Amino acid sequence: MDVQMFDSVFDALADTPAEAANMKARSELLSVLKARIRSWEVSQEAAAGRLGITRPRLNDLLQGKIAKFSLDALVNLATASGLTVHVHVAEAA
Repeated sequence: MDVQMFDSVFDALADTPAEAANMKARSELLSVLKARIRSWEVSQEAAAGRLGITRPRLNDLLQGKIAKFSLDALVNLATASGLTVHVHVAEAA
């Protein structure tokens, strides 16, 4: 059996470097959003209303169901939550 080493779990899961980069960005946004929403200390119904989404959709986010959210959707939710999203682009190592 061959053992492979990866820099991140997303590199192991993704078929391409582009897909891994997308998953990493979505994961980071999801994590920050979860922390932001929990900091509000309001009900899920109130938080969903603040973000303009349904409570079941908010629950998916809080449960970390990354596959249910596109990068665009997460950027929109981050903005709705009062966060500013910045993109950092660098030369590949």
